[in-house]
Amino acid sequence: QVQLVESGGGLVQTGGSLRLSCATSGLTLNGMGWFRRPPGKEREFVAAIGWTDTSTDYADSVKGRFTISRDNAQNTVYLQMNSLKPEDTALYYCAGRRFGRFTSRRESDFSAWGQGTQVTVSS
Repeated sequence: QVQLVESGGGLVQTGGSLRLSCATSGLTLNGMGWFRRPPGKEREFVAAIGWTDTSTDYADSVKGRFTISRDNAQNTVYLQMNSLKPEDTALYYCAGRRFGRFTSRRESDFSAWGQGTQVTVSS
């Protein structure tokens, strides 16, 4: 059974940083991604990474501030978030693809999901 467990969320002030981690187990996943659900809104794409971390993709709203990376030996994916803004407040989800080694922005391409970790940015 595939499990994805996020950690690292919390409360931070505007301009601060957080690093989210996603530990995976049960199956080797290929492409990985981070999505988020802001309060009262639909879930949206944040960042994705292929099997090798030379292939990455970011939403325009986080480009230049967030960095996705992975450690395949540790079965862990990270999301380094810098220069955080109040609009980054959301429940952040880690997602994994069983098939497909490249990046994707489509939720339907991801078959495994974590429970989410809350990120709150105060102004």
